[in-house]
Amino acid sequence: MNRALKILYVSVGFLSLLAGIIGLFLPVIPTTPFVLLAAGCFLKGSKRLYAWITAHRIFGPPIDRWCRYHAVSRRTKVVGLSTLWFFMLISIIFIVPGLYLKLILVGITLAVTIHILALKTVTREMMEEIDGSDKSA
Repeated sequence: MNRALKILYVSVGFLSLLAGIIGLFLPVIPTTPFVLLAAGCFLKGSKRLYAWITAHRIFGPPIDRWCRYHAVSRRTKVVGLSTLWFFMLISIIFIVPGLYLKLILVGITLAVTIHILALKTVTREMMEEIDGSDKSA
């Protein structure tokens, strides 16, 4: 892979990580998808940065759970859905004019809700397996 493409991957990775960090403090921005995107970009652009983010005490566990099980924590689902519905309801009730636009927003919100609920949830067994594999390493 050429150097310019690696620089692009690393740059997008850092921008995604920045968005994920902002998402830790602003509930409007989701953290986990941005951290997963950053990990994917770092994997393509810099093995050293990929190793750093996957070993990080905050960002590493969600990446590990997604890579192993394609699953997210229950907390991630609850926070994501609560934030989604809170801000969409504010938009629908107070900001967006017209019935058709409001119905479109309700439809989008329902579709995203179904998608989030369809994601696998991390189970106690998964966490025990992850904790056990960390101790054997």
